[in-house]
Amino acid sequence: MLSRLLKEHQAKQNERKELQEKRRREAITAATCLTEALVDHLNVGVAQAYMNQRKLDHEVKTLQVQAAQFAKQTGQWIGMVENFNQALKGFLVW
Repeated sequence: MLSRLLKEHQAKQNERKELQEKRRREAITAATCLTEALVDHLNVGVAQAYMNQRKLDHEVKTLQVQAAQFAKQTGQWIGMVENFNQALKGFLVW
């Protein structure tokens, strides 16, 4: 009788250990899936930020070129206006 009780107790302990081990494996699997999903989500955000930065860099370069062209044109216009003023002054003095 005592031997049978001991065997039943050991059998129940083994069942509990197996159930606990199964739950531990399931928890590890779930945690792994969650971690992978979070990393994937983060990677998408990082990739989008990188693409946005590349677009911004391209736009900045384009704006720099356009600003330089505008500054050159402005300088040319100022020169033309000054030449016109000088010619006008010369004409009036003459």
